[in-house]
Amino acid sequence: MSRRVVAVYPGTFDPITLGHEDILQRSVALFDHVIVAVAAAYHKKTLFTLDERLALARTSVQALGDAVSVAPFDGLVRDFVRANDAKVMVRGVRSATDFDYEVQLGGMNRNLMQDVETIFLLPDSQLQYVSSTFVRDIGLLGTEVDRFVAPHVAQALAQKKAERNKPSA
Repeated sequence: MSRRVVAVYPGTFDPITLGHEDILQRSVALFDHVIVAVAAAYHKKTLFTLDERLALARTSVQALGDAVSVAPFDGLVRDFVRANDAKVMVRGVRSATDFDYEVQLGGMNRNLMQDVETIFLLPDSQLQYVSSTFVRDIGLLGTEVDRFVAPHVAQALAQKKAERNKPSA
């Protein structure tokens, strides 16, 4: 009897980028099911609300079918991982800076969840410099972001820019 391996790919996804989607596609090839765990991130000032980030992520993963689901989480990712009977956490690593941070985070998670492995995946080399912060910043300044995000995300970012530029009544 084979064991079903569930992985959790946690993040703020503010917004979800093509880099995130690349890591997700790589994850689907490795695991039976991947849950995109969208953090409520009350400690961070996000551009998109939790509901907006969930909707953007769900649209982004539609083509991957039942292999992927999207769900919100609040609090420790450890609790979400356990509640979903996951055995793996997926993290994308773009650079040495990411690696240093992720090793520390992975070590702490390993201490909290000895039965859960953290797997680091590298994005496609064309996407290594793409970050949600970068996309948000240049998008809100009016630069086209369609090389870095899916069309529905670019449209949502343009809408946020328009809302910010709308004169107050």
